[in-house]
Amino acid sequence: SGIRGIKCAPFEMLYGRKCRAPICWDQVGKRVTEGPEMIEVTNKKVAVAKEKLKEARTRQKSYANKHRRSLEFHPGDHIFLKVSPARGVRHFGYKYHPLHVISYSLDQIHADLSYVEEPEAIFDRQDRVVRNKTIPFVKILWRNHPEREATWETEESIRTSYHHFLP
Repeated sequence: SGIRGIKCAPFEMLYGRKCRAPICWDQVGKRVTEGPEMIEVTNKKVAVAKEKLKEARTRQKSYANKHRRSLEFHPGDHIFLKVSPARGVRHFGYKYHPLHVISYSLDQIHADLSYVEEPEAIFDRQDRVVRNKTIPFVKILWRNHPEREATWETEESIRTSYHHFLP
């Protein structure tokens, strides 16, 4: 390649001098520090960088603590869960339609605010050939979801996750 042909780094070729790393950003013309002095200078600069990061972290933490609010739920309360797709089209400036907000009772929601999807019906079956292997797929309708949100899942994954669902 070109770098091997010119026998120097691209920076050196462009500017006629070696590139100085941030650790060695001393004034030009100063004597070169080597050995223990260079390690000491490097350690000081690393300590300054760590201190700046610590200051930024404490600023962010104090801001987050100031704006944090506690949530408490009681059995029987109805809550609204805003679900965004894990993958797919991103909608910018989308106003949520009331039909898209799902209401769950607290019995179905875990302490970490997650819930378990349960399959309701199998719409379709299909075998897909990948290289020399046939993989059976099933189209699953999930509980509390419309038909258009049915997904293709491998029969094996449904059988392991929801063993009571498939015969």
